[in-house]
Amino acid sequence: MKKVGIIMGSDSDLPILRKTASTLKSLGIPYETHVYSAHRTPAEARDFAVSARSKGFGVIICAAGMAAHLAGAIAANTTLPVIGIPCKSNTLDGIDALLATVMMPSGIPVATVAIDGGVNAALLAAQILAVEDASLAEKLDNKRISDAEAVLKKDASIAERIEEQ
Repeated sequence: MKKVGIIMGSDSDLPILRKTASTLKSLGIPYETHVYSAHRTPAEARDFAVSARSKGFGVIICAAGMAAHLAGAIAANTTLPVIGIPCKSNTLDGIDALLATVMMPSGIPVATVAIDGGVNAALLAAQILAVEDASLAEKLDNKRISDAEAVLKKDASIAERIEEQ
């Protein structure tokens, strides 16, 4: 199975990416994490992107806040799918990162999930890998069923609590 690269612009993004890693792990997807900055370590970020395919990666997830150039910088140096997670900051509540991540120029696509959307980034990476992996596709189907069952349990619980009042 291909690996997922998880790149954060700063270790302050770790709480979001813990959810990403946990989701990938629950699906049995191997991953590797790094801290590379589009601005402070551009050579290292570029080197990772350029060599990712030959090192067995199938998707790269990038999380960054504020200017959030990391996903775009990585995408500019690989044709692997890149998923950007815009991270919330104190300044503009993550809107700046969202706009920077989603507004890529034609020719350099970056899939973008919600602000702090670490779980959805992992699930989107899994869906991309599942195109060629029937076992992973089955795990995703089972997760959807399990998630739906959890919601229906909550629905029944709410109905019971309302009746009690």
